[in-house]
Amino acid sequence: MGPRTDGPPPLKKMILPALFVGGIFYVTFTRTPDTPQQLMLQGEALGTTWTLKVSEEASDTREAQLRGIVQTALSEVDASMSTYRPDSELMQLNDSHLPEPFAASAMLRTVVGEALDVGVKSGGAFDVTVGPLVNAWGFGPDKSQIAPTEETLSALKPKIGQDKLKMTPDGIIKAQPELYIDLSAIAKGYAVDLVVQRLEAAGVQDILMEVGGEIVARGKNPQGHTWRLGIETPSATERQVHHVVALQNTAMATSGDYRQYYEADGKRVSHLIDPRTSQPIEHRLASVTVISERCSTADAWATALSVLGDKEGLQLANELGIKAYFIVRSEDGEFYTQTTDSFDAAQ
Repeated sequence: MGPRTDGPPPLKKMILPALFVGGIFYVTFTRTPDTPQQLMLQGEALGTTWTLKVSEEASDTREAQLRGIVQTALSEVDASMSTYRPDSELMQLNDSHLPEPFAASAMLRTVVGEALDVGVKSGGAFDVTVGPLVNAWGFGPDKSQIAPTEETLSALKPKIGQDKLKMTPDGIIKAQPELYIDLSAIAKGYAVDLVVQRLEAAGVQDILMEVGGEIVARGKNPQGHTWRLGIETPSATERQVHHVVALQNTAMATSGDYRQYYEADGKRVSHLIDPRTSQPIEHRLASVTVISERCSTADAWATALSVLGDKEGLQLANELGIKAYFIVRSEDGEFYTQTTDSFDAAQ
């Protein structure tokens, strides 16, 4: 069976109560006297927001316990992988120009290890050293929105590439001392996994946990059904439901280029930079959603497939058995969808 390609659903008929977060929305439900309580907590961490929904009775004691679990786990990830904290473990690695291995924690080694794996399997489309190129194209802290010169890109090229990052039994080695690692395309997914792992260890069974749009679902919603979530239509001007999925003890992440871009000389400049070419992507893929067992995996592959595009990305995702849902722009500005075989089989 080949990949399914079809037109967009009749969005105006999909009247669903929802809360939009980072390209994904929560399908809510109508509460009745017989519906169990839902405990919901929200907060901020990792430069974004988080939401936890648990299908159980709410109480001040339980809320305090669960909030403590969430905040502790997210604080640990922040202390390990933040690029905004000079004292974070990752920034200590970035600042290190020594030739010997950096004695990284198990947490950092796990995330860097998976990043390297996705980088290899994606043929270099996923690369956690691409940050300097992203900044050069005007998407860094200064938001310059000015295309770099060829001289600038040539000067950066020797300082980019996951092949210059090595994992050894003694730690992480930067073969290029100026290598700068940014784990933002995988760290939020890992953070969700860690929170859910801690919640399950505390006896929580029915969980919907989200950080910045990356989601893990466990068990059932308050009505006893599989958690239902949706994928947003990739529009920069309005928020609509494009497709609804049921998440059964799995994770989901979405990546797209429809909000972070600028126009230069009549061309759209995306914040998604292809590490293989040092150029912004130019294909018609607007967003891709990946469903996987781990949120870190879904997070990383959503970015990798976004860089690869609707043709190369769809082919590789099918070869690797990745559950992926692609939303592609047509020439007339409308959207159509493409899905992998494994995504279809899971629905």
